[in-house]
Amino acid sequence: MDDVIDVAEEVLVQEDRLWQGNGWTARVIKNEDDDGWAVAMVKDGEAEPALVGPWTMGRDKKNPKPLDVGAFNTLVKTANEVIRRHEQQLHAQLHKSVRVHTNGAAYVTVNLDITPDEDDPYATLTAFDPFGEEQAQVRVAPNFKLSVASATAWMESGYRKPSA
Repeated sequence: MDDVIDVAEEVLVQEDRLWQGNGWTARVIKNEDDDGWAVAMVKDGEAEPALVGPWTMGRDKKNPKPLDVGAFNTLVKTANEVIRRHEQQLHAQLHKSVRVHTNGAAYVTVNLDITPDEDDPYATLTAFDPFGEEQAQVRVAPNFKLSVASATAWMESGYRKPSA
C-alpha cells in the first residue's frame, strides 16, 4: 500500500521500498554482493547513508519485505544511535583530559582539544585550577600526546609552550 503524507508543505513518500519521515529516508536496495536486499538510511541533507544493513525477504523469497511505519521507526532509532556513537568516538579522539595533583594536594585539570582543520590542524592545551579557573593556554601540534607526565612537565615549565 503506497501512501503520500503532506506535512507542513513537505510531501513525505511512504512506499514499499522508499519511506521518509523524522528527518530520514529509508531506501530498500538490491544487495550487490548476493541475491538479498539491503536498506540504506540517509539523514536529510546528507549525501551518504548513516546506516546500511540487510533487509528481510518477502514471503515470495524474491522481493523485499515492504517498509512500514514500525520498521521505519526502528531503523530511525538505530541510525540515530549509530550517529550518536560516531559523534562520541570523534569527541573522544579530539578532546582529552588529565588531572595532575600539585604539591598542595590540589589538582590541575589539563585539557587537550584538537581542531582537525584540513589546511591547518592544531590543538589547544589548557590548564584549569580545581575551581575551573583557566590557568594557562597554549597552542600545540595536533599530534601532541597528553599524559599526566606531559601535563606535569608543562606545568613545571611555567606553562611555556611544549616543544614538538
